[in-house]
Amino acid sequence: MPIISSPLGNIRISSREGCLSELKFTEEDTDGEILDQVLLSTKQQLEEYFAGKRKTFDMPIGLGGTDFQRKVWLAMNQVPLGQTTTYMKISQKLGNPGAIRAVGAAIGANPILVVLPCHRVLGSDGSLTGYAGGLDKKKKLSSSWKAMLFREVCFRDLDIRS
Repeated sequence: MPIISSPLGNIRISSREGCLSELKFTEEDTDGEILDQVLLSTKQQLEEYFAGKRKTFDMPIGLGGTDFQRKVWLAMNQVPLGQTTTYMKISQKLGNPGAIRAVGAAIGANPILVVLPCHRVLGSDGSLTGYAGGLDKKKKLSSSWKAMLFREVCFRDLDIRS
């Protein structure tokens, strides 16, 4: 499993059957030449995302987990860049408003951090709660999209020539 670097720390990526199957932060050193096309695409897309040049990901994703976990992951994947939701809203969207803790547990088991944006899910009071990569990374991911959107709004109509 290759380990790549990112502005937030090293990330382990792996694929299975032609799909991205894992993306997790790690303390391990970067290593491994990437030969797998899905992982090469993932690395490139992550670099573009962290550089503020990409808002969505389009690599094939292979989700394991239970039916409930997959439903939660797909629901959180619908939260667009620049927006957030809460664990409660996801549980309500799934038709089970009492499943807030189960939703939190499913989000905590997200195997594909960053790409499946669990960092966009907040506590009901808007607080940053839980993140498998650490709250410091969740905070940085949350603030990076704000900066990206600010740049986009402020500079989109400028015609700057050297």
